[in-house]
Amino acid sequence: MDSVTSSLDSCKPTNNNVGCLGNGSVCTIQDTHSPIIMTPESTLGRHIARRLVQIGVNDVFSVPGDFNLTLLDHLIAEPGLTNVGCCNELNAGYAADGYARSRGVGACVVTFTVGGLSVLNAVAGAYSENLPVIFIVGGPNSNDFGTNRILHHTIGLPDFSQELRCFQTVTCYQAVVNNLEDAHEQIDTAISTALKESKPVYISISCNLPAIPHPTFSREPIPFSISPRLSNKKGLEAAVDAAAAFLNKAVKPVLVGGPKLRVSKASSSFVELANASGYPIATMPSAKGMVPEYHPNFIGTYWGAVGTPFCAEIVESADAYLFAGPIFNDYSSVGYSLLLKKEKAVIVQPDRVVIGNGPTFGCIMMKDFLHELAKKLNKNTTAQDNYRRIFVPEGKPLESEPDEPLRVNILFKYIQKMLSGDSAVIAETGDSWFNCQKLNLPEGCGYEFQMQYGSIGWSVGATLGYAQSAPNKRVISCIGDGSFQVTAQDVSTMIRCNQKNIIFLINNGGYTIEVEIHDGPYNVIKNWNYTGLVDAISNGEGNCWTKKVKTEEDLVEAIDMATGEKKDCLCFIEVICHKHDTSKELLEWGSRVSSANSRPPNPQ
Repeated sequence: MDSVTSSLDSCKPTNNNVGCLGNGSVCTIQDTHSPIIMTPESTLGRHIARRLVQIGVNDVFSVPGDFNLTLLDHLIAEPGLTNVGCCNELNAGYAADGYARSRGVGACVVTFTVGGLSVLNAVAGAYSENLPVIFIVGGPNSNDFGTNRILHHTIGLPDFSQELRCFQTVTCYQAVVNNLEDAHEQIDTAISTALKESKPVYISISCNLPAIPHPTFSREPIPFSISPRLSNKKGLEAAVDAAAAFLNKAVKPVLVGGPKLRVSKASSSFVELANASGYPIATMPSAKGMVPEYHPNFIGTYWGAVGTPFCAEIVESADAYLFAGPIFNDYSSVGYSLLLKKEKAVIVQPDRVVIGNGPTFGCIMMKDFLHELAKKLNKNTTAQDNYRRIFVPEGKPLESEPDEPLRVNILFKYIQKMLSGDSAVIAETGDSWFNCQKLNLPEGCGYEFQMQYGSIGWSVGATLGYAQSAPNKRVISCIGDGSFQVTAQDVSTMIRCNQKNIIFLINNGGYTIEVEIHDGPYNVIKNWNYTGLVDAISNGEGNCWTKKVKTEEDLVEAIDMATGEKKDCLCFIEVICHKHDTSKELLEWGSRVSSANSRPPNPQ
C-alpha cells in the first residue's frame, strides 16, 4: 500500500494550489483552507459502503474474485452492511433483484468480466422489471488501462471495454472508476441515477483504488436528496379534465392496474381512485400484489382467457377502461388475444397519459394524475353491480381418495390456508405463475414473480434476497423441478443466513410450461432426489428440514411440521406430481402462445 500511495504522491504538484506551475510562479486559485485530515475510513471503498447503507441497502450479495477482494474488505468493514456470499454470480444478481423488490433497492458485487458476464442475465431481468439494483464490478488495476496489456478474466484482447459494452444495453448508467479524482462524482451519479430511473446501474472499480484515502472521501457523505419529478401543472389539469369527461360519459367503466404502478409509486393513488369512482378494479398478472385484493371492488386478475373467472368478461365488455401502468406483451396478452379496443382506453404510463385515439399528455406523473382524477369522477357502480350479478364462486378441487397421488390443485388449496400478513409468495416461471395467480392475498402478504423477463431459476435467488430484506416475513416459494435445477446451489446460502423460507419443489419431471407451448424430448429432464440434494447441501449444519410428499396426507403432515415444530427452519418440501398435472389456465395459455409463436411470415 505504501508503494502505491507513494507512486501516486509522486505525480502530485509540489503544492496544493490549483492552476499553479511547478515553481509557483503563476497561480490562479490559492488554497486557503487548512489541511484535510484523512482517516483510514476516507477511502473509495468505505464511501461506497456508506452510500449503500444510506439508501437502505444492508446486505450486499457477492461472489469474490481477485479484482474485488479489497473492495469487499471495505464493504464488510462498514457497520450496518453485511456481505452475503453466493454460490454463483447469476444467483447473486437474482438475490439483489429479490432484495430490491422488498427493500426498494439492492446491490451486488462481482469480479471483472467472468463475474460481470455471468451476472448479466440477472441485470437484464432487473432492467425489465424496473428495479434499482447497483451492480458493482471489481475492475483491472488503474495502471493497466491504455497499456495494450492482456489480462486474465478477459477474452484475450487488450481492450477492457467488452464488459462495459455488454452492460450498456441493460443498465441506465455506467461508471468506470479508474482514478480517484472523479470517483466520488461518478459513484454518486450512478447511485442517484438508479434511484431516479428505477433501473439497474453498472459501476466498475479498479482493484487498486478502494483502499486509498482521498480528500473527496474525508467526510461522511451527505445523504441523497433527490428532487421529485413534478407534473406539468397545466398539462395535468388538461389531462384530468379530458379523462374525466371521457370516463364520466361511460356507462360501465372499469380500472385495471399494471406493473408500472410500482415504479410510479402510485398504488395508493390507484386505490384512492377506485374508492372515489366506485369502478371495479382488476390487476394485470404482473401487477398482482400491488393492489389490495381485499378491496371490496377487487374482481381479480385480468389476463384474458386465463384470468380470474368473470374478470375478463367485465373488463372487455366495458365501454371505457383505465389502465394504470400496463405492459402489453405476448405473455400478458395471451398471445395477443385480448379483446380490447384502443378507442375505449385511457392508458396511464409513469409520465404520460393517452386517451383513446385522441389526445396525449406528457410530463404528467401517474400518481398525481390518479389523485387529481379521483376528485373529478362521478360515482358509477354499474360495472361492479354487473360483476355481482354474474359472479359464481369458484368450485373446490375434488376430494382425494385415501393415498391417492397428490394433485397440484390440492397443494395450492393448502398453500392458500398458509398465507397471512406475515408471509410472502415467490412464484417461479412456469405453471406456478397460473396457480399462484389464483391465491387470494391477505392484507400485508407480499407477492413477486418475474413475468416480463421470465427467466427460469430466478426464484431461488429472488427468495434468498427477498427473505434477507424482510426477515419478519416467511417466504413461501413455489418452484418447478426444471427451474430449480438451474439455480439450486443457493439454497445453501439461505441455510447459512438462517432463513426460514418454505420451498415447495413441484416435481413433475420436466419443463411443463414448455410442454404446453411445444412438446418434445428436450422438455424431459433427469430426475433428482431433491430432498436428498438439499440434505447434502445442508450437511448437518444450520436449521434445515426436508420432506418428500406424494399424497394429501403427506402434505398435511409436512405443512403442520413446517408451520409448527420446524417454523424456525428452512423447510424444503418436494411435492411429487403427475407429469401432465397442470392448471387449466396453462393449457389455454400455452395453446395461444404457441399459436402466436408459429405465425407464418408475412407475405413479401
